[in-house]
Amino acid sequence: MGESVLTSADTGAQAPIGPGSKRYVKPREIVSYALTSYGQKNLNGYINSSRPFFLLNFFGITGEQFAYINFASILWDALDDPLQGIFIDRCRTRWGRLRPFLILPLPFWAVTSVLFYVVPGSMALQTRAFYMLALTIINGVGLSLNTGWELLLYNMSPNTNERGTIEAARKFMELFTYLPSLVKVFVDNAPKWSGYKITQGSVYLFSAELFTALAVATSVYGFYTLHERIPLSSKEQLKENSIFKSFRLVFNRPLMVLMLSGFFGGVKSKIGEASEDFFWLNCTGKLSNGFLCSLFTGLPSYAVTPATPKLIRKFGVRSVGIFSGLFGAAGYLILYIVGYKPTKKFWVNFTWITFILTVAGVPNSAISICGPMLKGDMFDYLEWKTGVRSEGIVNALQSYMEKLSSSVLGLISGLVFKWIKFTPKKDKYENIVPHTDKKILSGLFTLFALAPAIARLGYGLSLLLFNVHGKFKERMLYELQEKRKTNVMQDS
Repeated sequence: MGESVLTSADTGAQAPIGPGSKRYVKPREIVSYALTSYGQKNLNGYINSSRPFFLLNFFGITGEQFAYINFASILWDALDDPLQGIFIDRCRTRWGRLRPFLILPLPFWAVTSVLFYVVPGSMALQTRAFYMLALTIINGVGLSLNTGWELLLYNMSPNTNERGTIEAARKFMELFTYLPSLVKVFVDNAPKWSGYKITQGSVYLFSAELFTALAVATSVYGFYTLHERIPLSSKEQLKENSIFKSFRLVFNRPLMVLMLSGFFGGVKSKIGEASEDFFWLNCTGKLSNGFLCSLFTGLPSYAVTPATPKLIRKFGVRSVGIFSGLFGAAGYLILYIVGYKPTKKFWVNFTWITFILTVAGVPNSAISICGPMLKGDMFDYLEWKTGVRSEGIVNALQSYMEKLSSSVLGLISGLVFKWIKFTPKKDKYENIVPHTDKKILSGLFTLFALAPAIARLGYGLSLLLFNVHGKFKERMLYELQEKRKTNVMQDS
């Protein structure tokens, strides 16, 4: 059976269409995709881990206000995300459908990512909460637009195995995102090294500027090197598949399962990861202990990441995701049961924490690769069902549901700080020092260990419901290949 071809609007080259074994993506594109993601990962990882700590300790926001900021921003997302999804699906430019979204969001997320760490000294504390809400909303607009470039993975190649290779390359590159963790070392020591001329707050601001510049530079580079190879839906197909029908796409089993697994992913990121800096500073005595621990916990990923595409080809992406979730849940649960101070010796306790976090983190890379792969299967499933690729609106609806669940979880995590009566302790230089209250320390450890255990367990169990796998997936991809050939021949 011969292969049909798709003319690339970007290069003028011809690329076969089909999910078979043929490779479509050039090595330079894989490197560019990984670098673009590397810049985004550094910035997002830095903001997600440090912003709650910075706002509660330096900006003057209370845990309750932070919770309400997270929750209130979702009201805007209810309107913004679907509109951005429709815009992405129907975008047509001489640079492609998705590449422009490497550039368009820059003014929104780049500026606000820096302003998050600028403390307006003359602004009243109550007013600061509204100011931070405004920044959060503007940043959210940028992140909604940013999903356009993230969808490039599913349009760079119709080969599902090649997508796995591209995603593994991206995740391997992301293993070197130690910079956000390294910031903790400077937060702990820069004031002392400088004779207290440099404050902890200024370290956070400089780091935000550095990571934003890196993310902007890699996004611009990605714009000039990445290409799309999935054929665009015709105007007639778009009219037939109305906006209302696109919204109805959310009611399908694969997407609902991914939303459920995304909710449990939010439990880990919004509650577990948001409490990490609080745990390391208050429960172990130094913020930089988290960086020291991360030097070891990430080591298994250097072997797991390149092995994951092979495991997926052998066992299937769903099976790998299920096992990874259950394995990670067992590790975090053991940590919670044993505790973070099983002995009276600091280095023995630190070694224990590092060891069990390393074990629990073994499947992290596999999970991070399985997520996009499962989403790609879901997009292919919807194209197979409807004949139209609607990644923008579907991704927007999924993103909105994830933000909704994240906001609820953010509300809960913010209120937890109120429930455990957490207030920052500072020295005479306004630098943060560890707590000693046992109830507060116990509450922080519960967030740190039990939340990820619940998240990983829920993720693994939810994927049992994902039905795009095995023989059905093979038949679906074959039929989808035939439909794409028909579309290309009709367009020509």
